[in-house]
Amino acid sequence: MELNSNPTPTTPTAANTNGINSLEEIRNRKDALRQQIDKSDSNIRQLWGQLFVKPEPFSALTPTKRFSTIMNTGAGVLDGIILGWKLYRKYWKKKK
Repeated sequence: MELNSNPTPTTPTAANTNGINSLEEIRNRKDALRQQIDKSDSNIRQLWGQLFVKPEPFSALTPTKRFSTIMNTGAGVLDGIILGWKLYRKYWKKKK
């Protein structure tokens, strides 16, 4: 009975199917992936910072924008009050 003197496995491993044959290639691939991750991370951080921008100070707005902002806020408050009143009448009003 003859033993197989070849220490490599007969079935391909995941490393061999990707064309990686040595530890140096693994290190290089790991470094390349790390650089891609860092680049993506910095891009995500930049986009996230642009997503949430502070609005202009209220005093810096023109009178027209200031009036529009006040009306928009007032309409939102009124809408909330009407919704609350409707929910109150539907669910919490005492039945006679």
